Amino acid sequence: MANTYSQIFVQFVFAVKGRERQIPEDMRERLEKYMTGIVQKNQQKLLAIYANPDHVHVFVGFNNLNITIPNLIRDIKAGSSKMINDERWFDEKFNWQEGYGAFSYSRSQIDRVVKYILNQKHHHKKKSFREEYLEFLQKFEIDYKEEYIFEFYDDND
Repeated sequence: MANTYSQIFVQFVFAVKGRERQIPEDMRERLEKYMTGIVQKNQQKLLAIYANPDHVHVFVGFNNLNITIPNLIRDIKAGSSKMINDERWFDEKFNWQEGYGAFSYSRSQIDRVVKYILNQKHHHKKKSFREEYLEFLQKFEIDYKEEYIFEFYDDND
């Protein structure tokens, strides 16, 4: 787009269907690299990514505004679940849970968000995904209905 300029930074959070801890540590980097390729193929800049066993954080700088957030997330989730199923990581079919969180940040917050995402392994020793996600919704003042957020089967996890 001629004469169209943007600077938009968005962190996405989405979960494994059923919040099962299905992403094995020894395959985490493989999944992250695959998702990075999908983001780049969509002409966006990946700033940080971390695949926890039951959810993923992806931080993107939007370069191409012709790509919508729902389409980018659809491509990341569909492409990565296809890769996992094609490579037969599991006996059962792998799926991502419906929905996602999308949280925007200013340029001055990039370093802090990148560090937060890359520190997920240590962060979740102190705080569950449920606690983390609900804090995001509250911090960003997002109205939500409990029945429409991710399925949380174990509140102590």
